Amino acid sequence: MTIDRGLLALLEAKPGKGDELAAFLEKGRELAAAEEETATWYAFKVSETTYGIFDTFGDEAGRQAHLSGAIPQALGAVAADLLAADPDIRTIDVIATK
Repeated sequence: MTIDRGLLALLEAKPGKGDELAAFLEKGRELAAAEEETATWYAFKVSETTYGIFDTFGDEAGRQAHLSGAIPQALGAVAADLLAADPDIRTIDVIATK
C-alpha cells in the first residue's frame, strides 16, 4: 500500500482532564486496529493539555471511512466532558515515508 494521505487531529483537554483524554486515546487504539484501511495510527501528548492523533491511509476512501467511523463517533461522545475546544482536524498529504 502506498501511503499518500493522512489526518492530524489536535485535541485540547479541559483543565484537569488531560489524564482522562490520554486514557480515552489509549482505548482508541483498539478501534483503529479494527480499521483495515487505516495504515498507521498514533496518539500522542504534546503537553499536559495538548494531545493529538496522526493516522495515514493509502487512498481517499480509507481516509473518509475513518472520518465516518468509530473513533470520531467515540470522540464526539466524550468531547463535551474532556475537550476545551472542538478538535482541530486537518487533512494532510504525505510527502515521504520510511
